[in-house]
Amino acid sequence: MSKTLVLGASVTPSQYSNIAINRLVDNNIKVVAIGKKEAIVKGVKIVTTPEKFEDIDTVNLYLNANNQKAYYDYIVGLKPRRVIFNPGAENEELEKILTSNNIAFERSCSLVLLSLGEY
Repeated sequence: MSKTLVLGASVTPSQYSNIAINRLVDNNIKVVAIGKKEAIVKGVKIVTTPEKFEDIDTVNLYLNANNQKAYYDYIVGLKPRRVIFNPGAENEELEKILTSNNIAFERSCSLVLLSLGEY
């Protein structure tokens, strides 16, 4: 079963990455997450170091461009179908890397996509 990776996951309920985890789970989407603090959100374990997750369909970015740099090779290595740059995560440098690796991307809001049934 394919999964969504939330990169930049937060344990704080008011943070958009946390809300996204909740909404993804509510929509029966399998979620894995990487963040600064280990925790469990809506049954999803947030880990603090990149793991070799299998079958990643979508990477949801909730990190600013500078904080994404350490994950460039990791994201490409996951071979996701797409990467979603949520508001504040836009990054032209990573977009070029994704394009050269035939990975689709979009600048969008996962929460809006979910609410419209277009995720």
